[in-house]
Amino acid sequence: MTQMPPLNDLYREIVMDHYRTPRNRGELPTPPAQRADGHNPLCGDEISVYVLINGDVIEDIKLTGHGCSISQASSSMMSAAVKGRSLEQTRELVARFKELMTSETADSSDQALRELGEIAALSGVSKFPVRIKCATLAWNTLTQALDDAPQQG
Repeated sequence: MTQMPPLNDLYREIVMDHYRTPRNRGELPTPPAQRADGHNPLCGDEISVYVLINGDVIEDIKLTGHGCSISQASSSMMSAAVKGRSLEQTRELVARFKELMTSETADSSDQALRELGEIAALSGVSKFPVRIKCATLAWNTLTQALDDAPQQG
């Protein structure tokens, strides 16, 4: 009988996969896409997020930039998770992720982590406060792009 690898090892593999093979790399024409730029001056991480919104749905998202494995993996996971979601669902996911990173009372139950999917692989970052800004950079930049988008309606 084969034994499952410890969860930390699985999470590490997921993070490194997203770092080595990032999803949604590239640019979208602006306009019609929204663009926002983020920078973490403490460690030099930089990201540009391009979001194409169609009605109330993120139709496409692309990322450029560079940084540590945590920031790059987090941006890749974020882009895969929000593509095709409504703006409301995206904002809820951003809030849940940021709570996971920053709140000592965050819901880290098995169910809550399952609902986050691959993003849960970043849950261990919360134990290293200096790395939280790395993990949340893309998410904050996405929020900026959504906030700056013209209101559709």
